[in-house]
Amino acid sequence: MANPMLEWMRERRITEVECILPDMAGVARGKIIPKEKFVADPEMRLPEVALLQTVTGDFPDERMLDLTDPDMVLEPDPNTLRVVPWATDPTAQIIYDCFRSDGAPVDVAPRNVLKKVLGLYAEQGWEPVLAPEMEFYLVAPNPDPDVPLSPPLGRTGRAEFGRRSYAIDAVNEFDPLFEDIYDYCYAQELEVDTLIHEVGTAQMEINFLHGNPLDLADQVFLFKRTVREAAFRHNMYATFMAKPMENEPGSAMHMHQNVLDRATGRNIFTLDDGNPAPPFFHYLGGLQTFLPEGMPFFAPYVNSLRRLSRYTAAPINVQWGYDNRTVGFRIPHSSPESRRIENRVAGVDVNPYLAMAATLACGYLGMVRKIACTDPMQNNAYELPYQFPYSTDDALEVLSGSEALASVLGRRFVDMYVALKEKEFAEYFRVISPWERKYLLLHV
Repeated sequence: MANPMLEWMRERRITEVECILPDMAGVARGKIIPKEKFVADPEMRLPEVALLQTVTGDFPDERMLDLTDPDMVLEPDPNTLRVVPWATDPTAQIIYDCFRSDGAPVDVAPRNVLKKVLGLYAEQGWEPVLAPEMEFYLVAPNPDPDVPLSPPLGRTGRAEFGRRSYAIDAVNEFDPLFEDIYDYCYAQELEVDTLIHEVGTAQMEINFLHGNPLDLADQVFLFKRTVREAAFRHNMYATFMAKPMENEPGSAMHMHQNVLDRATGRNIFTLDDGNPAPPFFHYLGGLQTFLPEGMPFFAPYVNSLRRLSRYTAAPINVQWGYDNRTVGFRIPHSSPESRRIENRVAGVDVNPYLAMAATLACGYLGMVRKIACTDPMQNNAYELPYQFPYSTDDALEVLSGSEALASVLGRRFVDMYVALKEKEFAEYFRVISPWERKYLLLHV
């Protein structure tokens, strides 16, 4: 019997394979193996703790971990097989799924969490559709983390200054970089669409075409690697921090979403006469009710909370409105058939699998529980009260107590994620910042 993956590799003269899986932070873990070994036995083993690392490389408290430190059985998803276009030798990459020795999916694997949510939609006869928008900054190389970030040099030899929102010439400054990004994306079948210059200095946005959430999460996961690699080759960094510079706007991953009827392909947010359908309002009601409980998935780091503050071009509450960019949930202009909701809360620093799983979980709960939403906001929502948890501790406490989200995402996963973030935040609070040395060292 022909092996499609082997034939694909032969055609491209692949010599080695990057076998990867996303951990809780969305970092690529795994192994690089020779093509012959992959072809002979593509199954792989790694311990479960490979998924359960903080962004600093530490682990949750031992009481949360299986003390036997068991292996996972890792199996490649053939649909994710792609080239690594920046590699020196012909190299492939493929994303793996995680299973236990008895064949059960590993419940803390981010890809499996998203699959679990998509399975709940399928049971209802629904098919969610999603389209992410990725904002990021280009910055000069920054090997010393104590030095603030600055814009990189463009093709004119000058660093960008001031605000160049939507300026074509400002994007053209980095044409050689973006030519590589688009070439790399094309080679990997990443379906990127529009490129624009955002509000911040050297802040860019690339949008994806709408599609299946699992496929889009895979694409975003690979896109972040791609942009960083391309930037390195042009003597600059690309950063997906939510708030990399104190006087510049933050970066978001806006998620446009709607839901189709699996049998008919019809958008269930719209009635036959073109008006909004009850599931549209119930989905909004679910987002308004449960998104604050899931904030650690949309703002996963201390830095993430710096973006979600008043007058920073980021939402601070769960209001919704028609073509209103000051709210958490915007309804863009569209045809009735394309009616959708844009979740503007998530930072671009999120794990795409978990952020997509969480936003779909909120909408799912709203629809199955038929939760009513508020009236649409027609004014500036930045003037209204803050509706998210104020601190990392508050956010984790709220998530830990959310039986609704745990019922959709999985209780063990939620508990493990909370434990991991508790460890990560504790590490952060041990660090003494330059601000403290500047203002407190000799003044208090």
